[in-house]
Amino acid sequence: MAKSGMTLNDADRALLREIQHDGRMTNQALAEATAMSASACWRRVQALEESGIITGYTARVDPRQAGLEFNALVQIVLSRAVPDAVMAFSAAVATRPEVLQCLSTTGTADMVLRVVAADIEAYNRFLREFLHARPEVASVNTSVVLDVLKDSYELPL
Repeated sequence: MAKSGMTLNDADRALLREIQHDGRMTNQALAEATAMSASACWRRVQALEESGIITGYTARVDPRQAGLEFNALVQIVLSRAVPDAVMAFSAAVATRPEVLQCLSTTGTADMVLRVVAADIEAYNRFLREFLHARPEVASVNTSVVLDVLKDSYELPL
């Protein structure tokens, strides 16, 4: 059961698998791949979008090909993990284009960021001018990504 209250059936899962694999697939091709009529397929996709199960469509861009050679996972420990500090840090991070993901976590870090930058100098500026300047941040631990072995957003439906 999805958060929206919409129950996913096998046809919905098939649609989602195909759309995750190729978001540019035409409705006709999607209908054929899932053994549906084009009109039924269109209605189901619209229902998945309206319910919030499908949250959007995007193009995958290779960071290195786009000039973003530096990739890191950054563990953040907040000075105070209270709602005001978490909200302030989250709002600030949301404005930063270098931050691809911000995850609230359990364990030693309060937050884990996935950050890309042109190079180590650009990351150092981000670190110095943004992360170290935030009053909510107690410590920062950076793990530089050497190689991406798997990179997928396709959910196992």
